[in-house]
Amino acid sequence: MYKPVTIKDIAVALNLSVSTVSRALRDTYDISQKTKDIVSEYAKQVNYKSNPIAVSLKNGRSYSIGIVVPELANSFFSQAIAGIESIAYERGYNTIITQTHDSEERELANVNHLTQRSVDGLLISVSSETKDYSLLKRLNEQGLPMVLFDRIIDEIPTFKVTSDNYMGAFNATELLIRSGRRRIAVLANAPQLSITNERMSGYLKALTDHRIAFNPELVKNFGKGNNSDRNISAAIQELMAMKDKPDAIFISSDRISISCIRALRKLNISTDEIMVVGFSNSDVVDLLSPSICYVRQKAFEMGRTAMEMLLKLIESKYPVTEFETRILDTELHHID
Repeated sequence: MYKPVTIKDIAVALNLSVSTVSRALRDTYDISQKTKDIVSEYAKQVNYKSNPIAVSLKNGRSYSIGIVVPELANSFFSQAIAGIESIAYERGYNTIITQTHDSEERELANVNHLTQRSVDGLLISVSSETKDYSLLKRLNEQGLPMVLFDRIIDEIPTFKVTSDNYMGAFNATELLIRSGRRRIAVLANAPQLSITNERMSGYLKALTDHRIAFNPELVKNFGKGNNSDRNISAAIQELMAMKDKPDAIFISSDRISISCIRALRKLNISTDEIMVVGFSNSDVVDLLSPSICYVRQKAFEMGRTAMEMLLKLIESKYPVTEFETRILDTELHHID
């Protein structure tokens, strides 16, 4: 079984006391530079690493950040995590990444596991299935530094960062309308999510501004358990079977965008028949066929911002009582 090298092992090998080796590794003033160089060189040779548990006990910190996201395979979240880590590692923190697969039960298990690991703070984007936020509220009240990103919760007082979902959806819907489309269907995530409500509000505002009546039959929601390719394909077939079928689709979820394109291709439906605009951070969205216009979120910037906010909470010498919710612009990309 692998056993990491300890300070005691170095002391025995160099015929020094444990305290001398410890002080040499910490670069204290009372140890000669010659001894420091000898100890440092030997420590490198034997791949000595300081014990993180011992360091955390001494400093009162683990220098670990817990991250909870719905799905690592989702391009948006993988880009957000890259942003988080770009700040975390720069500031000496490690990350522990967990995914919920949009399950409330798994989200609770992940959050409990991370807090038991004594993470210094938590970055979380809630699952589409979660409706009970009591655990997160309790942890926040108990003083666990916590930042919510993308999918945020209004009733938890802390720092938050999300996209301008309202304007992103408004601009996407208006693009469809200006392209001559009037019956615009919506494929959306779970209705209780903040991002779903914000994007639906933007969609409805665009309809109102252009005097188009809202038809609830054109709206399809997909949460955990019904967001498979099969169910999305079935929903599109239902829409196309309507007497007054839609002439456009606005998709308010990255994952649903890809599934929708697959379904349209299988049904041999062209973008001339159905124009599509969707939220997507996929790196290959420009290559999709049929092609779509898409709303891109600043995922990497969101991750960086969330981590910077969390460090304010973790490293503040005094309790933080004033919080900010930062809203990042989205970008609408046209496909010619």
